[in-house]
Amino acid sequence: MASDDGSRQGAQANHWLQRLRLSGLMQRLVRTEPQTKEQLTELLQQAECRGLLDREALGMMEAVLQVADLRVGDIMIPRAEIVHIRRDDPLESILSIAVESAHSRFPVTGDDKGEVVGILLAKDLLSYCSETHQRSFNIRDHLRPAVFVPESKRLNVLLKEFRASRNHMAIVVDEYGSAAGLVTIEDVLEQIVGDIEDEHDFDEGAFIYKRGKGEYTVKARTGIDEFNEYFGTSLEGGDLDTIGGLVVQAFGHLPKRGEWVEIDSFRFAIMRADSRRVHLLTVRPPSSDPGAFSHDPAPADPA
Repeated sequence: MASDDGSRQGAQANHWLQRLRLSGLMQRLVRTEPQTKEQLTELLQQAECRGLLDREALGMMEAVLQVADLRVGDIMIPRAEIVHIRRDDPLESILSIAVESAHSRFPVTGDDKGEVVGILLAKDLLSYCSETHQRSFNIRDHLRPAVFVPESKRLNVLLKEFRASRNHMAIVVDEYGSAAGLVTIEDVLEQIVGDIEDEHDFDEGAFIYKRGKGEYTVKARTGIDEFNEYFGTSLEGGDLDTIGGLVVQAFGHLPKRGEWVEIDSFRFAIMRADSRRVHLLTVRPPSSDPGAFSHDPAPADPA
């Protein structure tokens, strides 16, 4: 019993000590009254050094402070990279696009790609996948209203609007009202919590996925040696270990989604990135022959 009482008293002492430390930090926050985000960040970093915050929590809090400074145009998927459906596409073509991309929502365009007339949900196509379906398909019966936002909208404002309206996607328009790109709620959240993987993302052990003829999705942390082995190439990274590091070096800056660069006739486009690092790359080899490579693609599909 004495031993149990001692353990309990020790636990209570540690609890109160932790509270005193936190109280001291809060007193310092109030006393110093940080005037800038940099000063506030410095205090949070000191809290992490004292063990009051773990590194992951600190990173998220710093990211929250940065989100207010970012605008939609900084993270949007540019129009050239959008997987879209044309209003007059036949059902067979629409189903093929939905299956190959594995997306859940698709902008539907009119005569011009910059004219978005609505959003089509993949789940609305399920009843047409059966060979026994009898209904005729009219895409206008399934269009959902599209949400339009300007490139200049701040991410914290957009996130608030997403939550209030329960929308997951918005079409980004330029000053002339033409579609310049799109942004999703996942894109915004990833600026705070980092890369979000869902059921369509890579398996943990997979680094390279074959999306279609002559196009691959590659994790930025794929080793250069592994990349060379897969594609039968001899890219050299010097002191760099990953293909993402090699691509960032080729850019000369931290690239944004939609930017691309060529290295040894390979085209590397940024598929997913945040304000800190690159996550996913779209890779187009110089050869479009799917039999030119010695390995089978990974079995899972990225988002």
